[in-house]
Amino acid sequence: MGHEATGTDPDLRDAPPTRGEQLPPTHAEMTLGIGLLRDGPVSDAHHLLLLAARTLRTTDLARSREAAVHACLAAWSAGDRDGYLTALDALCPSTAPTDGEPPAADGDDPLDAFWRAYRDGMHSVLHGDFERANALLGPILNILRAQQQTSRLLSAGTIALMLGDLVAARQVLGLALATARCEATPTFLPRVLEHLAYAELREGRYHQARVHAQAGLEAAGEHPQRNVTAGLSAVLALAASIAGDPDEVATHAQSALHIAHAHGLGQTRTLAEWARARADLGHGNAEHAAARLAPLVHEGPRQGHFGLWMMVVPCYIEATVLAGHDADPEHLIDQYARWASRGADPQAPAVVLRCRALVANDEHSEDLFTAALARHEKVDSPYEHARTHLAYGMWLRRRRRFVEARAQLRSAVMGFDQCGADVWTKQADAELRAAGETPTAVPTARSGTGPPAQLTPQQQRIAHLVAQGATNREVARQLSISTRTVEYHLRNIFTHLGVRSRVALTRCLEPELPLPAPADSTGRDRI
Repeated sequence: MGHEATGTDPDLRDAPPTRGEQLPPTHAEMTLGIGLLRDGPVSDAHHLLLLAARTLRTTDLARSREAAVHACLAAWSAGDRDGYLTALDALCPSTAPTDGEPPAADGDDPLDAFWRAYRDGMHSVLHGDFERANALLGPILNILRAQQQTSRLLSAGTIALMLGDLVAARQVLGLALATARCEATPTFLPRVLEHLAYAELREGRYHQARVHAQAGLEAAGEHPQRNVTAGLSAVLALAASIAGDPDEVATHAQSALHIAHAHGLGQTRTLAEWARARADLGHGNAEHAAARLAPLVHEGPRQGHFGLWMMVVPCYIEATVLAGHDADPEHLIDQYARWASRGADPQAPAVVLRCRALVANDEHSEDLFTAALARHEKVDSPYEHARTHLAYGMWLRRRRRFVEARAQLRSAVMGFDQCGADVWTKQADAELRAAGETPTAVPTARSGTGPPAQLTPQQQRIAHLVAQGATNREVARQLSISTRTVEYHLRNIFTHLGVRSRVALTRCLEPELPLPAPADSTGRDRI
C-alpha cells in the first residue's frame, strides 16, 4: 500500500532529461483535465488525461507521459486503484515490466529506463513489495533530490513518502518549500505545504504540521485550487484531532468533506473521516470513533482510500476495545501485521504489538505491551510511543497496579507533550490523576479553593465527564470502571457539592466547563 499525501506528483514529467526539445501546445483534453485535477471532479480529470496520453503516444511521447502522470495523480486522489495502475502503464505502454533492476542498464535509453523504473517501482508499492520498490525508486529519488528545483524536490518528497522514509520526505519537502519561496512559484507553494504538513503528521510533529497546513490554505486562497484546499483542510483536521479542540476538527473536516464529496476526492474523504474519529477517541468518545472508522476499514463501498485505509486500523482497534464491542478484530490486526512486515512504515511493527496487547487475555497482554515498547525504542516516533505507554498504563491501572501504571502514564504525558499532542496529553494527565498522582506541571481543580477541591481525583474526573454530557455508561467505558462504581462516585459527588442533579453539577463547576446539552427523555439527568 502506498500511503503518502497525494500519490504521485504531476511535475515528475520534468525530472528526466528533456534533450532541449520544445514541447508542443497542449491539447484541449489535457488542458481541461489539468484544470479539473486542481478544481473539479477528479474522475473526469482522470478520463480526460488518460485519453490525452493515448492520443499523444505516437506523436509526442514526452507530452503523453506528462498526461499519464497527471492521470495517476487524478486516480490517486479519487481512490481509484485500477485507474492508478492503468495510468502507470500508460507511461511505458510498449515495454514489458523490468526484472526489478534500477534504471539505466547498459544500452538502455536513459529516458525510457527512468520511466520504466518509475512505473515498476510504483507497481511494487501498490503490491506491497517495498524491497523492490526501494531498489527501483531509490535512485530516482536521489536524482530528483540533487536537482534543487521545486517541482523535482516535490516529486522526490512524494516518492520518499511512498517508501515510508519519513525523515527523507520531511527534509526534501522542507527544501522544496524553501526553493518554492525563492523561485516565487505561487501555484507550487500550496501543494508543497500540503505534502510537508502531511509528512510532519506522519512523523508526529503536530504543531509544525498545523503551521504549514495553515500557511498552505493562505497560499491557496490567492490562487484558488479547491481540491488542494480540501486536502489542506483534511491535514489541518488531522493535526487538530491531536492538538486542537473538537470544534476546530469539525470545521476543517467539514470544509474538506464538502469539496471531497462534490469532486470525488477519496483520499481527502478518508483523511477527514479519520480526523473526526481520532478527535472522538482523544476526547473519550470511543463509541463514535468506532462507528466512524468501521466503514473505512471493512470491505464495502465506503471503504477508505486504497493507499491509506490500513493506517486507520490501529485507531479502530483501540476504539472498539474501549467501547467494549464484542467484534473480533484479529483478522484486521493480521492484515495490518502483514502490511507492517513489508517495511512501509517504520512505526508499524510496534503498533502491531500494541494492537495485539489490547485484545489479548491478561496472560499475554503484558508481554506484548513490553515488546511493543522495546520496538518503539528503535524508531523516533514519540506520538505512537506515547500511545503505547498510555494504553499500557491504563491496562495496569484497571488491574490496580497503580505504582507501575503511574510510571507508564508519566512517560505518556512526556511523549505527548514532546510532539504537541495536547488532546492526548490531557487524557494521559487524567489517567495519571486517576492512578493517584497529580502532575505538578498541570494545575487541577483539587489545588484550588472552589467546590471541586473537595473531590478526589477520580471524583473530579467523573464530575467533569458528567458535566460535559456523558452518560454513566459512557463514563464507565472511558474510565474502565463499572457503571455501579460511577453511580457510587456520583452520589458522593452530589453529597460533597450539595447538588441534586447533573444540571446543578454543571452549574457548580462553572466557569471550568461549558454547559452540556439538556438532558433527554431517557433519564440522562439521573444518577
